[in-house]
Amino acid sequence: MMQHNHSCGTAAHFSRRTLVQAAGLAGATWLTPLSQALAQQADTKSKPQAKSVIVLWLQGGPSQFETFDPKPGTKIGGDTVAIKTSVPGIELAQGFEPLAELMDDVSIVRSVVSKEGDHERATYNVKTGFRPDPTLVHPALGAVVCHQLPDDLEIPRHVSIYPNNWPARGGYLGDQFDAFKINDPSGRIPDVRTGVKDDRLKRRLDDLVNVVESEFSRGRVKDIDSKTLHKTSILNARRMMSSEQLDAFDINKAPESLLAKYGDTRFGRGCLAAVQLIEVGVRCVEVTLNGWDTHANNHELQRGQVDILAPAFAALVADLKERDLLDQTVVLCGGEFGRTPRINPLGGRDHWPHGFSVAMAGGGIRGGQIVGETDTDIDFDDRENRTKHVADPKNVEDVHATVLHTLGVNFQQELNTPVGRPMIVSKGTPIKQLLG
Repeated sequence: MMQHNHSCGTAAHFSRRTLVQAAGLAGATWLTPLSQALAQQADTKSKPQAKSVIVLWLQGGPSQFETFDPKPGTKIGGDTVAIKTSVPGIELAQGFEPLAELMDDVSIVRSVVSKEGDHERATYNVKTGFRPDPTLVHPALGAVVCHQLPDDLEIPRHVSIYPNNWPARGGYLGDQFDAFKINDPSGRIPDVRTGVKDDRLKRRLDDLVNVVESEFSRGRVKDIDSKTLHKTSILNARRMMSSEQLDAFDINKAPESLLAKYGDTRFGRGCLAAVQLIEVGVRCVEVTLNGWDTHANNHELQRGQVDILAPAFAALVADLKERDLLDQTVVLCGGEFGRTPRINPLGGRDHWPHGFSVAMAGGGIRGGQIVGETDTDIDFDDRENRTKHVADPKNVEDVHATVLHTLGVNFQQELNTPVGRPMIVSKGTPIKQLLG
């Protein structure tokens, strides 16, 4: 359960609640202007601001038609069947029944567009909010969050579960913001436990630091440690190895009934671990589900992926809500692009960055919303105007700006790269329909 801050005292807490409740009566016309302002301010402060992000990364490019933007009964929709959700008028593809029940907490942006149709370049684009640049590496969304929202966590603040070929990186912010990479959380994390007693471990590490520093600093400037961070890295590693927060990586202590809700899959276990990590204060967790690149046999392969994603996604949202963490955690689900409206001769769909879907929940994101729309009548061969079928298009960077805004991050701030080049955090604009 969420801990309440009692630093202001019970009387102050009661006073704020009383003002908020009173302000809602008859438009609060009996309150003075000052009292009305205080009531509105108290109401704002009572709503928890988002603190963390969970990215459900669907590597390979999920088909929007078989997931979040079904087009049943149309030429481009294929044989996909749509199902109703808890929000009238919003439909998802068949297989998303667990998530459909939680649609009041989830919103879909169906009009995301980008200019990158290659896996590597598009992955970079969606993870960083920038197109690849040969002169520098941009930080991933999680790295920016960790940089802008510091904390004193004893375990890594940025975690990638089942990392793919382009892991979440710190980019020009520094390697210290790279994601800590792990695989199946049902197993032990390698190299974080020791078989010797604490005092012996301390002596070993002290000797190691002294050897490394003396050899590395030979013939170099005196303050080399401030450049290499050898000592800092070893001290952080030692603190992590002795931290009780490491237990958050372990899902084996979770009730079997909870594990079952996530699905008996690697991805489901990763999603449960993500919630446990967020609960102890980790800023960003990315969980990857590979297998969405369906150039052949699209419908069958996409359905198989949905069978893995749907229960895990729904259980993650419900679990965050049960732990009073959903309002503090932004959940972002999507891949590097979508799939083509045309079904190719192999029964597959190819790469399509010209109008695809991303799902979002939590962290102050308004649930039950659909942003944008894609047409069912698409001139696939009109290469110059492939986005003209997209209503209210949103760029990848707009999604980034929306997430950063909910976290209270100044996404228009300029940061300096190591060579002094100013870089804006995000070039996007927050999506107003998603902001409560």
